[in-house]
Formats: sequence, structure tokens, C-alpha cells
Amino acid sequence: MAEAVVGQVVIKLGAALAKDALTFGAKLLWKEASALKGLFGKIRDSKAELESMQAYLQEAERFKDIDRTTAIFVGEIRGLAFQIEDVVDEFTYKLEEDKHGGFAAKMKKRLKHIKTWGSLAAKLQEIEAKLQGAKRRKKDYSIGRFVRATGSTNQVLHFTRDDDLVGIEENRERLIRWLTGRGGGGGGLEQRSSKVTTVCGMPGVGKTTLVAHVYNTVKVDFDAAAWVTVSQSYRLEDLLKKIATEFGVAVDVANIEMRGLAESIHNYLQGKKYILVLDDVWSARVWTEIRNVFPTSDCTGQFVITSRKQEVSLLATRESAIQLEPLQEHHSWLLFCQGAFWNDNQKECPLELHKLAVKFIAKCQGLPIALACIGRLLSSKLPTFAEWENVYRGLDSQLAKDVLPDVDMILKASLDDLPYDLKNCFLHCALFPEDYVLKRKMIMRQWIAAGFIREKEENRTLEEVAEGYLVELVNRSLLQVMESNHARSLKSYRMHDVIRLLALNKAKEECFGEVCNGSAAGAFSVECARRILVQGENLEQLRRSGATHLRALHVFKCSNVDLLKPILTSSNLLSTLDLQGSRLKMLPNVVFNLFNLRYLGFRDTDIESLPEAVGRLQNLEVLDATNANLTYLPNSVVKLQKLRYLYAYTVPGALEALEIFRVGGVNVPNGIQHLAGLRALECVKATPVFLREVRALTELRTFTVCNVRSEDSADLSNAITKMSHLVHLGIAAAAENEVLRFEGLYLPPTLSWLGLAGQLEKTSMPKLLSSWSHLNSLTCLTLGFSNIDEETFSCLCVLHGLRSLGLMKAFEGKRLDFYAGSFPKLRFLHIWGAAQLNQVRIEKGAMQTLVVLLFMYCPELKFLPDGIEYLRALEKLRLEDTSEELIEKLRRQRDSDECNEDITKISHIRNVTVELTRKGLFERIR
Repeated sequence: MAEAVVGQVVIKLGAALAKDALTFGAKLLWKEASALKGLFGKIRDSKAELESMQAYLQEAERFKDIDRTTAIFVGEIRGLAFQIEDVVDEFTYKLEEDKHGGFAAKMKKRLKHIKTWGSLAAKLQEIEAKLQGAKRRKKDYSIGRFVRATGSTNQVLHFTRDDDLVGIEENRERLIRWLTGRGGGGGGLEQRSSKVTTVCGMPGVGKTTLVAHVYNTVKVDFDAAAWVTVSQSYRLEDLLKKIATEFGVAVDVANIEMRGLAESIHNYLQGKKYILVLDDVWSARVWTEIRNVFPTSDCTGQFVITSRKQEVSLLATRESAIQLEPLQEHHSWLLFCQGAFWNDNQKECPLELHKLAVKFIAKCQGLPIALACIGRLLSSKLPTFAEWENVYRGLDSQLAKDVLPDVDMILKASLDDLPYDLKNCFLHCALFPEDYVLKRKMIMRQWIAAGFIREKEENRTLEEVAEGYLVELVNRSLLQVMESNHARSLKSYRMHDVIRLLALNKAKEECFGEVCNGSAAGAFSVECARRILVQGENLEQLRRSGATHLRALHVFKCSNVDLLKPILTSSNLLSTLDLQGSRLKMLPNVVFNLFNLRYLGFRDTDIESLPEAVGRLQNLEVLDATNANLTYLPNSVVKLQKLRYLYAYTVPGALEALEIFRVGGVNVPNGIQHLAGLRALECVKATPVFLREVRALTELRTFTVCNVRSEDSADLSNAITKMSHLVHLGIAAAAENEVLRFEGLYLPPTLSWLGLAGQLEKTSMPKLLSSWSHLNSLTCLTLGFSNIDEETFSCLCVLHGLRSLGLMKAFEGKRLDFYAGSFPKLRFLHIWGAAQLNQVRIEKGAMQTLVVLLFMYCPELKFLPDGIEYLRALEKLRLEDTSEELIEKLRRQRDSDECNEDITKISHIRNVTVELTRKGLFERIR
């Protein structure tokens, strides 16, 4: 991980050097120019040294656990890199500070800083001397250079006991059937289109255990069988030698050339029925490089590939890929008891240990390797409550080294394989509380503000790079997807508790960050940690420990603002301050002295106002006041020239379907056009001045405006037309009966999410809706109060890419028709508050991908949609407060022994529920 620190510092050094030309382009005092020239020279030297060292560190990280000298050296480099980062941040801080204030004040600061530049240059020189000393010691005391490993660092014997085989029966039978055709139903090689089978899943989920058991079962059915564990940094020649050796190819693998080796393998397998397992594959490239070695005619070949990476699973067809998930609760209990009570014939947990066993199992969250390791540990302890409780209390702190060494080894392999910038992002996710749901947009904003994201050569935006990193962490099975939106974009994530605990141990070891639980008992020392997360009310421990080097402070559930003041006063280089969920009514004034602050978050707090001092935060990039109690923003907010994201909306407590259009906004001061770099602005109350000024914010990707009046329509349309990069747009009228006249509105083709709450003018609505035909990226549309009828609804069919459609008190007609071919990609349809709707007709071929269909508050709907039987992909149907007649009819038919037409129509839908709220009735029909 030291290379991740160094990589981050190299980026900062580059940014500091970029200021070189700008600084010397201005008129400088002679002494000032001389001092700065010397400082910039030292910065260049440091950057060159660290760049050269970065490649070395990437390899050294793999060996520091087995070479103490290397470990000490890597630790020294990390510490010195942190010191360089401190110097660079202080330099940037002071240089930016010179730009503010009147002429006299600026000159005074510049004169004062002449000594500072010399002092910082001297610090860099001192750090350089320490660095050279560390290099000399490493050379003097090193036993030898690294021995390049030819095998994986996490190889395991592919031997399994029957006790290990818990919860894999279904996948075991399926895999055996695929490989041999045994077990009924065919599925052998002759019936399959692919010879490659993949088994993927997160580290420790049991991929090797499953495949090893199946391999040992079926290999007798093959003429030749081989099991090869693939190294992360494999060489093609070494891999082929392993394969040849395992198959028993009669050649001298030490002396044969690679081409001859490949031919020997090919000739040996010709005419045979063979199986090859490639275990722990890290890249799909492995298969593409060796696939041509194996014969394809006059033989039968089966290949099984295990991997923790989703990209590798794509080597097989969907019908030949297994995605392993953590064990269910029942199987977790069985596996735990088999490990903890292996020497007991019954393998049962004593009643007095039951509650503690449940806690241990909950900590493992279905991860087989964790259950096995903890069970193995407990089996060596006395089966008493006191003994087990003592183990549980020390579980978090000792988990990586003492309890789960196998899992720690597996995670180390995953971390070694991550690029340095992705390592920082991964460890950042681990700092959040246990079971915390990570929201995509919030995590991306924090990564960007922390400097973990850098623009790539492909000209992608920082946001696009950050989203790519999230996808990559999911593909590497290091994050689990919790929720996807209806466009199938990933929306929220979590980190498995065992992975998180091991990652936290790594974060602490690498001085990346630590978690303080906020309890009164026990000491907490920040030491060298650069990021701290505090859970709980008690901040006394953190205050006493000192935190002058902090870059990020995340505080959950703090209610005493005074406890924050000493910490913030000593952390003048803090770049992230996140107070999410804290019961604070105001921010401490010291916050506004944090000139280096880039992220200020106080969502879900009681903060009602911001002072004018917020304008001093000249480096601020993110201001997140979501669900705080702000009603206005101070005038000085328009001075925040680097601001990229501004969130200041409130959501009603009990979110009903319609209340999405009652999101509260804030009043913003005049001059918002000066924030030209804004990417997101949510949610602002419309005023004539604001709507004229906001047209200057052409870089906006997300824009939400509320309290829009009819007379504002033209100005709002003009503004939106200039936002050519817009992805997310929400517009809410001042009242339900307010008519929004959008005749001249042009929506950019980049738009993906659109929400309109307000009546649309009847005469111009068909033309408006038809004009959206170019919105090929639009996946989610929600309309409220729109006054749509049968004729105008058909105009929405131009939206061929739509995946989610919600009509909230928006449809005023009696009949809703879905024609063949309409909405070909729609997955979610929600009709709410259609007071007159009494008939729905679905033609065959309409909405073929629909998964969820909801009708709510449609009192005249007395019949199921005609043609609902054509929606073969439909998984969920909900009828809430439709006509009582329809609901009672479905209830009667469900309980009847007769074959009923309505029940037959919906027999293919897995989940059908009905509800009458005034009667307190909620039942599941299917």
C-alpha cells in the first residue's frame, strides 16, 4: 500500500508544479521569486525520486510480509511520503491564501511567506536526506533481492473433506451434470454450446472447495485430468509447463521451447476426453492466451475456471456460469458447528453458548472461510460462556492476524492486484460503519474531493472515472451490490463485514485511516492515521490524542459541537469533514478557517443556516446539506469558485409515491452564475433572477428546481436548453394546478432521468412529448399532475429506451392502451392516482421486459389489465386501493378450488399482492 500513498503524493507534486508557471507569470518581489524558485526545485526533485520509487514499491509490497528489512523500508518510505504531502499541502494553502484580501493585506501575507517558502524548501531537503539514509540502510542490511514467485501467494491444496461441503449441494449437482451429463436432464458436452465453465464469487466464498470436490468426483470419467492454480503474475511459459506436468505429458519441460511445449500438450490430448481446472484466475487474458493449445476435434475437452473477478465469468455462457453467494443462515449454522464441535459426535452447540454462537455467525455473514476459521479457533477453547465471550470481545482487533489468517492472505492477494488509486478508494469504503449502505453518488463525490480520482487519457470526466472504479470493485468481488435502479445502473453497495474488518486492519497498518467507536472505555490513539471515522457520542479520546495530520474526519451521531472544536483547530489541513447524521444545530466557527477543506457534508442534521464565513472555504468542491434544515444559502456561497456539487434539498419524512414532487428547496443568493464549474445543483426555489442566472451553468449534470410558476416557464426552458451535458433533471411546479408552458423546451440527448411535477398545457402537450424522440438515453421518467389523456399518452411511446415510467396523479383518461412494440425496454410501470381509469389493455408484444407493475389509488379499476398474460417477464403485480370489487374477486378466486380465468392470467407472476388501506387489508394472492 505504500505505492498508493506515493502515487497520491506524486499527483499532488504535479499539481504543485503546475502552479510554477502561473506563479512566476505574476509580478513577484525579488526575494519572493528567489525563495519560490528554490522551493519549486525541491518539489521537482521529490517528484522525480518518488516516481522512480513507485514501481519498486509495487513489487516490494508483495514481499514485505516475508522480508523484515523490506517491510521496514516500505514503512519508512510511506512515512516520508506523508511528510512530503504535508509540505505540499501547506505550500498550496499558503500560496492560495496570498490571493485573497485587499492590496495591503496581500502584500503583508506575501512578505510573511518569503520565510515560509525557505522553511518548506529546507523541510523537503531534510526529508530527502532521510530518504537517502533509508535507501542506504536497505542496501546495507538486505539479505538479497526479491525471489520472483512463480506460484500464487494464496495457493491451497485442492483437497476437501465432506464436512466442508455445506450449502453447495445444488451447485455441486449442477456442475457435475454440466461436466459429465450425469444426474438426469442431459446437459453433457453434447448438449452444451460451450466447453468452458466458470465459478466466480468474492474471496473466501468457497469457489475452490466446490470445484475441488466436483473435480475429485468426476476426474475418473476422463482420460486425462489436470488442476493448475494460476499465479497473479503468471508467465505463459510457466503456465504451460504446469499444465503439461499435471497432465503427465512426457516431455522435458525444463528444456523444451514454448512452441514445442504447446504442440506436445496438443498432441497428447488429441483423441482424449480430458478436463482442466484453472483455479484462481485473475484475468480473462489467461484463457485467450492458452485456448489454442487445446485440440477441438476428435476429442472432448472440459475447462473449469474459478475467479473472484466478474470479467472472467464472461468466458462462459450464462448457462455455464455459477456465481457463488455467501451461505444462508441455516447452512452457516451447520458449517460453524461442524468446525467448533468437530470432536463431538452430534456436532451440536450447547444451549448456554447458543446466543454467542449466533453472534459469531452473524459476524461471518455467510462467508464459509470465516465460519471455518472461527469454528476452528473456538474448537481449541473451553466450551464455556466466559471463554467464548473473551474471544468475541477481541474478535475485531485480532481478526486478521490471529483468527482469519487464510482470509487475510486471500484479501492481501486482492489488494496486491489493485492499482494504487483503486486501493485508496477501496480502503476509504472500509472506514464506514459496519453494514453501512454506500450510496454511489456520495462515495464518488468523496473520492473526487479526496484526490483519489484523476482524469484519464480517454477524456472521461472525474465522475465517469469514479463510477468506473465502483464497477471495478464490484467486478473484483470486493463490494457487494445492494440496489440497482430500473436502468440497471448500480445505486448502492456494502462491504462484507469480514472483508471490512480485514481491510480496516490494512488501513490501520498503512496509516490510511482508523475507526474510533466513540465509547468512553479504552484508549484510542490516532498515531499516524490520515483519516478518522468516529462512531458514537464520545469524542474525548480523539481530542486528547491529537490529530494535526488529519486529512479526513467522518463523525456519526455527534450532538456536542464543543467536542469538535479542539480537533478541528489542530487539523488545519483537513480536506474532508463529514458530519452525517449528527444532531448539530450549527457548525463550529473553526470550520470556516479550514482553507484546505474540499468536502463539507452535514446531511441529515439539524443545521438551519450557514454563516457568511462559508465564503472563506475557497477550495470547497462539495457542499452536501441534504435533509438538513437549510432554507437559504448565504450571499458568500457564490464566492466558492471551485464548487462542483451543491446539495441542499429536504425530503418529507414519510415518502409516499406523490411526495417525491414535494421535495423542499432553498433560496440562493444573486450571483449563482459565478459558480461556473458546478456539476450538480439540488434543489433550488425558482425566482426570476435565479432562472436568468442559472443559464450560465452549462456544466451541470444534475439540476433540480422547485416552486416554478407558469410565468417562469420561458426562462426555465431557455436555461435548460443551454445545459448540454444534463443527465438528471427535476422540475416541480409551485402548486398542483400550476401550468408549465414548455413549448420551447429542448432537452439535451444526454438526459437519463426526468421528473416533471406540474400540469402541462393541453394543446401543446402532444407536440412536447413527441419532441422527446431524440432522448435515446432517457431511462427513467416520472410525471405528476400532467393531465395526460388517452391520446397524449400514446405520444410517450417515442421513448424506446425507457426502463421506468411513473404517472403520479398524471393520467386523467378512462382507458390506457399499450400497443404491440411499445416500451420495448420498460421494466417498471407505476400508475398512481388515476381517478377515472377503468380499463387497461395490453397487446401482445408490448412491454416484453416489464418486471414490476403497480396500480395504486385507481378506484374505478374493476378488472385486471386485458392481456396481462402476455407479460411473461412480469415478476411483481401490486393492486393498492383499486376497486374493492377487483380485490375481493381475486381473494375469492385464490381460495377457490375451481380454475378461474383471472387467477390463470396471473399464474406466471411470482408476487401478486392486494391492499385496501381504509380496511387495513394487505394480502398476497400469489
